[in-house]
Amino acid sequence: MGRAGQPKDRTDGPERKCIVTGEVQPKYGLIRFAVGPEGQIGPDLMEKLPGRGIWVSADRAAIDKAAAKGLFARAAKQPVQVPEDLADLVEALLAKRVINLISLARKGGRAVSGYEKVKIMLGKEEARVLIQASDGSERGKSKLSTPQGGSFIGWLTANELGQAFGRQTTIHAALGAGGLLQPVVEEAARLKGLRVSDGETARRKGK
Repeated sequence: MGRAGQPKDRTDGPERKCIVTGEVQPKYGLIRFAVGPEGQIGPDLMEKLPGRGIWVSADRAAIDKAAAKGLFARAAKQPVQVPEDLADLVEALLAKRVINLISLARKGGRAVSGYEKVKIMLGKEEARVLIQASDGSERGKSKLSTPQGGSFIGWLTANELGQAFGRQTTIHAALGAGGLLQPVVEEAARLKGLRVSDGETARRKGK
């Protein structure tokens, strides 16, 4: 896994086709949408809602295009209602999911927060993911490096990361090996597509 936070290559996983790009790719890189009983389009991050799924790349521009060009209705083969703030809704739900997963990892003893604890975990080579708040001091963040062969997540705000650790704010965190490692990395990678522009600038919401 690289600093970009991309999940491991899982070419043997289920694949789906994005209605915007037409590309077929592993479904962990897309968002499933479903048509509700009133004909409204809504994100189905858990992929459990009934009916035929409509898949869009986990990318803000792709979701905005699908909404603006009527691609959801075309895929559903029926008139649908698309919320004006659909991409924002998906972003908020993804952020909440990532926060909850990190919180579960913390409760399971697989995640730590705070500069010194993270530094120790990295020094012992027990960390697999370095997580740093998008609105934290760049000088402070530069003192810690992504673990070799690991991942970096840098598009949660200090408030959001703090929620995962039961604090008001958190700047530095690290995640060790365990069952929640892959879900955190994959969901964070999807969130990146909604929150980071040009691969650099994090959208600073939830402050």
